[in-house]
Amino acid sequence: MATLLLVIIYVAFISLGLPDALLGAGWPAMRLSLGVPVGYAGILQMITSAGTILSSINSGRILAKYGTGRVTAVSVAMTAAALFGFACIPSFWWLILAAIPLGLGAGSVDSGLNAFVAEHYESRHMSWLHSFWGIGALSGP
Repeated sequence: MATLLLVIIYVAFISLGLPDALLGAGWPAMRLSLGVPVGYAGILQMITSAGTILSSINSGRILAKYGTGRVTAVSVAMTAAALFGFACIPSFWWLILAAIPLGLGAGSVDSGLNAFVAEHYESRHMSWLHSFWGIGALSGP
């Protein structure tokens, strides 16, 4: 059971890495269809990063209250909804709104699963965890 859970966590980290490189790869086409300057990608990245930082800072309290499983499930759902929004949204302003749950969800998954693996598995699994994030980031674009 512990091995299956670890595999699920690794897959979650692949999915965490997938969207991290997408904005850079997709922005040239996205900005043309939205009619915005190249630099607006920075706004989206800052909002996403702010959400990630905010959820990471508060993750200890949130994890203690709701548990790693619930927080991860809600965070993955938030991230998936945000990515669906990125694919379907017709204006830049809606992208700004979608960037908020993208950052909040990513930060919660990252800090929650990092803490879980650090507490329940050997240290070598932490290295593998981040390797799987890299696989996701490379696979995304």
